[in-house]
Amino acid sequence: MAAKDSALRLLVGIQLVSMGAMEMSGPFWPLQIQKLLGASNAQYTGLLSALVYAGPMMAAMILTPLWGRLGDRTGHKPMILRALLALAVCQALAAVTFNPWLLVGIRVMQGALAGFIAAAQAYALACCGAGGRGQVLARLQSATAVGSLAGPVLGGWLMDVSGFALLCYSATAICLLCALISLFLPSDTQRLPPKQKPAHAALPKGWLGAMLGVIVLIQAAKMMPQPFYALYVADVLHAPGWLIGASYAASAATLALSAPLWGRLFDRHQPAHTLRVIEWVAWACALTLAFTAVASEWMGFLASRLLWGVWQGALLPVAYTLIANTVAPGQQGFALGLGNSAAKAGALCGALLGGIGMGVVGLAQSFWLVALTYAIAALGIRAIRTFSRTPQTSVLSINNSQN
Repeated sequence: MAAKDSALRLLVGIQLVSMGAMEMSGPFWPLQIQKLLGASNAQYTGLLSALVYAGPMMAAMILTPLWGRLGDRTGHKPMILRALLALAVCQALAAVTFNPWLLVGIRVMQGALAGFIAAAQAYALACCGAGGRGQVLARLQSATAVGSLAGPVLGGWLMDVSGFALLCYSATAICLLCALISLFLPSDTQRLPPKQKPAHAALPKGWLGAMLGVIVLIQAAKMMPQPFYALYVADVLHAPGWLIGASYAASAATLALSAPLWGRLFDRHQPAHTLRVIEWVAWACALTLAFTAVASEWMGFLASRLLWGVWQGALLPVAYTLIANTVAPGQQGFALGLGNSAAKAGALCGALLGGIGMGVVGLAQSFWLVALTYAIAALGIRAIRTFSRTPQTSVLSINNSQN
């Protein structure tokens, strides 16, 4: 047990630091593209700025499940190493390229070759997740949230100090260090008697498809404010610039704090009960976003952001747990890869709908669309509960017997 706890702590640290390294450059790709294009090709700035984010997401959507399936066959530790090395190489290439189109291509390659989060999730469940899968996945989600908070702050400082190249070289060095540390993770390769191997067990396709649909909906709702968030805080609430960053970080902070607590709670229940609670959490998100939409001063707006983060901790990490609890151990990587692809699909849809919705209903009413999307997600979960057969966590007994 002590060895498993040590491995999980090491993995959480690697995820926090490596995700922070990846987010260091997150806000600054359009600035680098604008610089590389120059005044003579400025008309391509909007197109390439969109592709530099959408391209890697689409590549990851397609290939992450395939990396997960490979991890199911070879072990997920090699997939963690592969992903970290790929991230390091792509960041190094981004630092030296002077062609904006090639820069977008490097980003697409990064999305195609990475898949770190899904690999880390599958590894954690294989090595550390028996009897506490919700807590394990929630701790990894918290690490991602903290890394996503700290990374852009450090990246902004590096941009001011020396520019984009130093930022990318720093991310390269951090990813290489994380890869080196990952060598000390214990192997997750399981060697079981043939009669115990569940590798050929059929995926619960109906249930898995339903969970992927839930992930798409909740991620779409989460990402919808992205295109208009800063504009809303500045133009509607007339808040100072520091509040844009502070209020944006508020929900990530409460998500990081609440996710392990939600995971501990849901580890005690069967999927049917968990799904019922998630439905009510989705309704709570809809009400919270409705409060956000009517908040006329920044204190109420900030309070709604903090509460929204608490609810977020019970959605995506728990949806991953429901998938993990109801597929065979030999299919964890593939199933979680599908879950991560669904999350990226939802994020793309949400950002697109948020931008279109802002143009249709106006900036001041945009948060009502987010509340509506959460209500639709809650109704979708209700439909799944009504019409889909919810499996039991029978896989857990298999895992517990192996540890």
